[in-house]
Amino acid sequence: MNGKIVAGAIVATALIAGAAIYYLQVYAFYRPIEAGSALAAIEVAHVDTGAPESLATRDFTGIDADSSPLRYRSCFVTPTTLATMTETYQPYDKPTPLNAPTWFTCFDAARIGADLDSGAAVAFLSHKNIRPSVDRVIAVYPDGRAYGWQQLNESADQ
Repeated sequence: MNGKIVAGAIVATALIAGAAIYYLQVYAFYRPIEAGSALAAIEVAHVDTGAPESLATRDFTGIDADSSPLRYRSCFVTPTTLATMTETYQPYDKPTPLNAPTWFTCFDAARIGADLDSGAAVAFLSHKNIRPSVDRVIAVYPDGRAYGWQQLNESADQ
């Protein structure tokens, strides 16, 4: 009988710990980015100077977390045409959208990545080394839909 109680306590503890870890990873550290805040201002690196320039946007939705520089995600629309962007802003060579929490439904990393690979979307550098070894990248579609994330850059490999 005592063995059943001990085993039950171990299983209950494991379930509680698992639920807590899941909650902490998927919900606890994320916070919404308020439209109009500094984090909601989208900038793109100019092709000639590399300096970030403001990009006109609307319908911004975003999340971020202090626990990791890689948790930033954003979804927005830009009226700037893709043709203008490719002439004006610096393309990003190896874009790798990272998965967002399932509850942040506007950001689908697999679809964005496939569209970048197929040429249906184009990636641009937003900020080089926005944090040490981390770049902010945006992907833009011809219809103006755009998505932002932060990813490790080449200096992280060294």
